[in-house]
Amino acid sequence: MTIELPELDERVTWSIRVVDTETGAVLAEHTPDQQCETASIGKIFLLIEVARRLAEGSLSADQVVPIPAEHVVEDSGLLYRMRDQRVSVWDAALFVGAFSDNLATNALIALCGLEEVRAVAPSLGYEDTALHDYIRSERTPDLPWTPSFGTGAELADVMRRLGAGDVISPEVSEQVLTWLAANADTSMVADSLLLDPLAHVEPEYQDMVLRHKTGSTSFARIDTGHLTGPAATVAYAVAANWKGSEADLRAPVIDAMRAIGEQLRAHVTGLARDDAAL
Repeated sequence: MTIELPELDERVTWSIRVVDTETGAVLAEHTPDQQCETASIGKIFLLIEVARRLAEGSLSADQVVPIPAEHVVEDSGLLYRMRDQRVSVWDAALFVGAFSDNLATNALIALCGLEEVRAVAPSLGYEDTALHDYIRSERTPDLPWTPSFGTGAELADVMRRLGAGDVISPEVSEQVLTWLAANADTSMVADSLLLDPLAHVEPEYQDMVLRHKTGSTSFARIDTGHLTGPAATVAYAVAANWKGSEADLRAPVIDAMRAIGEQLRAHVTGLARDDAAL
């Protein structure tokens, strides 16, 4: 069974792939090898590195993460708004998974080393996907061009491998998924799954289980995830960029993402759309 993609706005650069995690079959795709700027999606590779170091013992879950003054940043997340910013490695990673926390991200990158985190995706065999830089309050021409980049094909594969326990080790893969389980941003593909945005760690609506990461900028929306239901499990990635457009195209992009989410929900639950409403 394939998944039918909606009509996609031609003003947008898309990179999409949906795969069946059991068979590896491609259920839907559109320019899956097109590289896009992926905003916060590259934080997945930071979480992989942190989980790897926790597993090998070079980091302790309870050690406090220093926050270097030169990498203080705001916007996404909660840590920059907290009065007490002393957090453990494990909790900082949870902040990244739950709220894409920029300050926690930068603190963890500094702790692990930017070059080491940059090397995670290539070490897993990915050529066009990676975390590339710290999160910056302003991205000037002298800085790396984007915080992260990726393709639909490679991002869907990352999520497939995490679900299979095939990223570094089953322990590392499960730890990363545990952090991603808390993701509170269900505004994109996941919006159509109708899950409780703040409480979907366990099987929730129609027995679906979601582990995903999202990314947003003024010209990008990206959602990549691993979705399990009673009838099937899929790994997906939907990336959309409209950099340079005279119009803010988030509305048609989000509409398309939600339409894809409807297809995923029907596929993994085995319910037709009319049945799914019951």
